[in-house]
Amino acid sequence: MPHEKFMKEALKEARKAAKKNEVPVGCVIVNDGKIIGRGHNIIRSKNDACGHAEIVAIRKACVKLKNERLIGSTLYVNIEPCPMCAGAILLARVKTLVYGANDIKTGACGSVFSVINDPRNNHQVGLVKGVLATECGGIVSDFFRSKRLEKRAN
Repeated sequence: MPHEKFMKEALKEARKAAKKNEVPVGCVIVNDGKIIGRGHNIIRSKNDACGHAEIVAIRKACVKLKNERLIGSTLYVNIEPCPMCAGAILLARVKTLVYGANDIKTGACGSVFSVINDPRNNHQVGLVKGVLATECGGIVSDFFRSKRLEKRAN
């Protein structure tokens, strides 16, 4: 299935983030069957509060298309986007958002907030939830579990 193929690419990005001691969130943006933007969290490594995987990938995809609108594109991310990223997805006019695991703390696609699917938005984003959910959520859970263990050991 194409969604699983591209979600695996987002997971590759998430692993890159984990190697940099970043929360392992990864994202790819696809247009016409090709990846046009990739990103992973760079918040800590770049001291950038806006360095979320989705924002990084959106910026790269916009440069690639030479357009601030990503009309017809699909964004894949392993964790449900936060309110900031949901807003950026809307503003970029992404056609479809595909994510793996819900974020029960800051998810903005229905888990906590309903930014992405608010009917008052002037752009509606198609939403596919739960693609490779166990693996997508597991990488984040494992990251935080190891951080808690490190903290206890110190």
